[in-house]
Amino acid sequence: MTMIKAKRARVFSGIQPSGALHLGNYLGAVRQWVEHQGEKENFICIVDLHALTQCQEPEALRRQTRELAAILLACGIDPDQTTLFVQSHVRAHAEGAWILSCTTPVGWLERMTQYKSRSRALKTVATGLLTYPVLQSADILLYDADEVPVGEDQKQHIELCRDVAQRFNQIYGETFVIPKGVIPEIGARVMGLDDPSQKMSKSREVRGHAVLLTDQDEEIQRSIRRAVTDSGREIRFSKVAERAGVNNLLTIYQALTRRSLDEVESDFHDARGYGDLKEAVAELVVKALGPIRDRYEELIQEEAKLDALLAQGAEQARAVAEPKVELLKQRVGLIRSS
Repeated sequence: MTMIKAKRARVFSGIQPSGALHLGNYLGAVRQWVEHQGEKENFICIVDLHALTQCQEPEALRRQTRELAAILLACGIDPDQTTLFVQSHVRAHAEGAWILSCTTPVGWLERMTQYKSRSRALKTVATGLLTYPVLQSADILLYDADEVPVGEDQKQHIELCRDVAQRFNQIYGETFVIPKGVIPEIGARVMGLDDPSQKMSKSREVRGHAVLLTDQDEEIQRSIRRAVTDSGREIRFSKVAERAGVNNLLTIYQALTRRSLDEVESDFHDARGYGDLKEAVAELVVKALGPIRDRYEELIQEEAKLDALLAQGAEQARAVAEPKVELLKQRVGLIRSS
């Protein structure tokens, strides 16, 4: 009797080449990508077109794109198991975004929380900032992704993507798989060491705010030792705002040790104070990030090898995305080119 092999779920993840990856990125997303890349069909896209919603220095953007590829590979992304590619290398993304923008109501985009918060701070709002979620939807839908790993702050974007897909399907017939957002349970939200009320961010370039994946051991230890805590001594998880700094350090410790809440608190039952907690967290972070940093420093010197791996990934991505965008063109009535 012939056994039919079950189709693996397809997963799409996108990450911008703006700012260095930090501990929060690693614990919240990248580590999950690495650990589960053999279980599902994975596409990881370096979304350089999304980076253009803010003015970029061209050489810096090119450098940061390669640096991001190198750090993802250093973290353990395996090109034999995961399709790693650059968004602008696959033209179907831009074509698909235009077609989808023609069926997406402006009101949907104006309601997006990130658009409203970012546009308030700008004198002139670029069209790309408003239509960013449509391109993001195209990124996902072109690959018929079943799952999209996201942080809490991206849930609204996945909901919009689902709405965009459903609207297109209703107008033109069944075309897209409706994806679902998947939020990791542990380590999904690492906060800033200098301000534990704010999520650790790539865009905040303040010393001591984040631990970068490329930081030297001494810098990692310095940042964690200076992490904001409070005037207490008890080392326990808490939802009280004043104890957010301790809670953040415990969250990092838990994510790296994979221990339960009770086990983590038990580890610090005899601790003398927050200094012991900070030293324990710093030791774990140094141990986790040291091999990643060392591998990154090797890879970033091999530009030709990096470019070849990205070209290979783009070819694999095009094999999926281009037939899909051709289907979109057919659905909306465009004549196929000869």
